[in-house]
Amino acid sequence: MTLGAMQDFELRVMRLLDHAAREHGKRELVSYWADGSETRTDWAGIHRDARRVAQRLEKWDIKPGDRVATFAMNHHHHLTAWYGAIGMGGVIHTINPRLFDEQLVYIANHAEDRVLFYDRQFQPIVDRLKPQWTSIEQYVAFDDHGPEGFQALLDAEDGDYVWHEGPERDPCMICYTSGTTGNPKGVQYEHRSTVIHAMAEVAPAVFNLSSRSVVLPVVPLFHAAAWGLPFACALAGAKLVYSATNEASVICRLMNQEKVTHSAGVPTVWLAMFQHMDVTGEKPEYLQQVTIGGSACPRAMIERIMGMGVVVKHLWGMTETSPIGTAGTPPPHWDEMSKDEQLDLVSKQGQVPFGVELRVLDDEDRLQPRDGVSSGRLQVRGPWVVKRYFKAEADAVDKDQWFDTGDVAVLHPDGTMQITDRAKDVIKSGGEWISSVDLENAAVGCAGVGEAAAIGVYHPKWDERPILLVVRKPGSNVTPDEITAHLAKHVAKWWLPDEIVFIDELPHTATGKILKTDLRARYKDYKLAAV
Repeated sequence: MTLGAMQDFELRVMRLLDHAAREHGKRELVSYWADGSETRTDWAGIHRDARRVAQRLEKWDIKPGDRVATFAMNHHHHLTAWYGAIGMGGVIHTINPRLFDEQLVYIANHAEDRVLFYDRQFQPIVDRLKPQWTSIEQYVAFDDHGPEGFQALLDAEDGDYVWHEGPERDPCMICYTSGTTGNPKGVQYEHRSTVIHAMAEVAPAVFNLSSRSVVLPVVPLFHAAAWGLPFACALAGAKLVYSATNEASVICRLMNQEKVTHSAGVPTVWLAMFQHMDVTGEKPEYLQQVTIGGSACPRAMIERIMGMGVVVKHLWGMTETSPIGTAGTPPPHWDEMSKDEQLDLVSKQGQVPFGVELRVLDDEDRLQPRDGVSSGRLQVRGPWVVKRYFKAEADAVDKDQWFDTGDVAVLHPDGTMQITDRAKDVIKSGGEWISSVDLENAAVGCAGVGEAAAIGVYHPKWDERPILLVVRKPGSNVTPDEITAHLAKHVAKWWLPDEIVFIDELPHTATGKILKTDLRARYKDYKLAAV
């Protein structure tokens, strides 16, 4: 006999939007469009319009479980499509328009997308690939104001719609990895995993969101579920400010115009913002927290942002972790720490929120201690971590649910995780490892260095030695000797690159990470002058 019980309340994503509309309905969502116009709605408006999208999808015979794709930048119509597709039981599939044609064809066909919502700026890509997309039946442009556009779709429906219900482990979203080798892999998020992830994300230790927060995510909606912010902001009732362009002048103006308190993006966003600040004297005046992820954030960047009186959260995660894995948070003794100690801590990748577990294994699969020294393969598990890729024949985890991230890391005694490299990017010199990440981050701290990438090249004695590929800042004449002198203050002498090569630009992945596979291929036959 049961003496008591709690309500059986399925964790469905649409409960987040219902909450936002009911409790924070007038909280604004602002969109800056590619044509320079601005529009405003609120959470109640998103709630109304998402129901209209759901109605139209059902009229198109879209069924629960079918994939509905988007091919667009950041704006509230894009967000509306997310919730509309999920609300009728569909699976929203965000496609990254920065991918190569063959990847775009593969992803849409592999997902078997039936609808594509897109921005007009990507019309040439859509026209070019439409003959190769075998499953897409309906195309709608978000910013087309004609009879076939998104607004006309909304106007044709009355919004009298009840969300599709079902088990909380139903799929709600699929994101494909931006893998640099082989075909991208699909990671299918569930309602349950997404809601739990959102609950963790609003916490002070992660994004620290509330209804007072004004959030401008520079991270695109197509990048790893926009780091979960569309769901977390609904849960918190936060104001959202979207920009369809990442121009620093526009971002800075919007931040001040809308009194943005929180922002999130990859490090390159802040490199551009710094250049804008240096030229114009403008700066974001209301920022309280900047969350940086996607790739390791250089110490010099963290120092400058903290110098603005802004909290810096260093985030680690991946598409396979929905994507939050760790987030830097001040420890209890933060105020007693020196500035250097604070910078050292924030430069690491942070601690796990409840729900995530980490461990490090060496090459013999031996568990490594949390001593801040013993490095190895980083593995992760938890309720919002992938178990099996979309349409895969086998699980991506071991028997105990551990997923191998492909990163090399150390765990510190206080639980702080520190990425030392990607497994395939470490440089092995004379049997010892050199962290390309640490070398790059130190180099970017040198005046005049815009970007830097460290790779290993053949050496007859040491097997591999590092070379440093450097992109100078505009107008800079920084020399190899100056960079080497700077590096000597931050890394071991034997880590210093054998050569520094200046190049015009570095190749990047579709999500802004330096494309090391391309660099290694380009310099595989590089001959060191001193050898």
